[in-house]
Amino acid sequence: MRVGMLTSGGDCQALNATMRGVAKALYNMYDDVEIIGFEDGYRGLIYMDYRIMKSSDFSGILTVGGTILGTSRTPFKEIRIPDENGLDKVAAMKQTYAKLKLDCLVVLGGNGSQKTANLLYEEGLNVIHLPKTIDNDLFGTDVTFGFQSAINIATEAIDCIHTTASSHGRVFIVEVMGHKVGWLTLYAGVASGADIILLPEIPYDLDVICKALRARNKAGKRFSILAVAEGAISKEDAALSKKDYKKKLEERAAIYPSVSYELGAQITKATGQEVRVTVPGHTQRGGEPCPYDRVLSTRLGAEAAALIAKKKFGYMVAYIGDDVKAVPLKDVVGKLKTVDPECNMVKEARMVGISFGDR
Repeated sequence: MRVGMLTSGGDCQALNATMRGVAKALYNMYDDVEIIGFEDGYRGLIYMDYRIMKSSDFSGILTVGGTILGTSRTPFKEIRIPDENGLDKVAAMKQTYAKLKLDCLVVLGGNGSQKTANLLYEEGLNVIHLPKTIDNDLFGTDVTFGFQSAINIATEAIDCIHTTASSHGRVFIVEVMGHKVGWLTLYAGVASGADIILLPEIPYDLDVICKALRARNKAGKRFSILAVAEGAISKEDAALSKKDYKKKLEERAAIYPSVSYELGAQITKATGQEVRVTVPGHTQRGGEPCPYDRVLSTRLGAEAAALIAKKKFGYMVAYIGDDVKAVPLKDVVGKLKTVDPECNMVKEARMVGISFGDR
């Protein structure tokens, strides 16, 4: 049994734990199994940059963040475009798969990586996909590995801000990762007791935000915390066409590093309150995986090995309810799981007084 494995796209805390789950299950299932690790994601598959893994490579990595194979971004929209030397990337990946006589390719990655995995399956390769992203935006699975670990870090960042915010009586904005979806900001915001949570799915009104801040001041509360997704958007900007919004972002980038800094300046101008911005940034991807992610990754990895043994390919291993299930890639690829503005969690957050800046 020869199995190829790669990690693609942005890194996260539980990639190693998931690879370990796949490897340990395969070693237990087969007397003769060889795992080939491709370096730096699809780039390694394209250019035959790989190494033969030993069972010892998968020992002691359950608690190690990042990825022992390295990763890189190979945009799906460019996958059919030849490289600078005219190399057909898809043909090259298929040739590598054939030359190494692989029985299966296991891909750990997010949305873009999943699209390429599905493309390779449609091209005739035996592929299994494992859902990785701190954004938790992959359709067809309730949870992605890396999400809970990132929640813990973002929550701790906001927790730490509480003490300095209360000491100085300031408004603090903590910018959380998430360009297109707000799952991470929503969970971290609720977990840390943020007063206002701004998500890409719920366009905000500056007047509503300022009204909420003034109400807190009137109630004798000296400080306020805003958990803001990096993709948060105002109602005015949300009404723009894609072309006009892109132009707006370019204009904003010349003045402010991100939406949080623009929002902070607007709040200060409207209310006179002192605003500070904190951006945890890539710390949200780093460090060791939390216990929840270690368990999730082990389960997902073991199920991937089971699918390989059953010769069931073209699937994503998903976590639904409390079960690990195989979901056809064709049913989920290209779909984004966004926060429903009317979901129970948003409703419950509103019930305890959290503002989403929209009403």
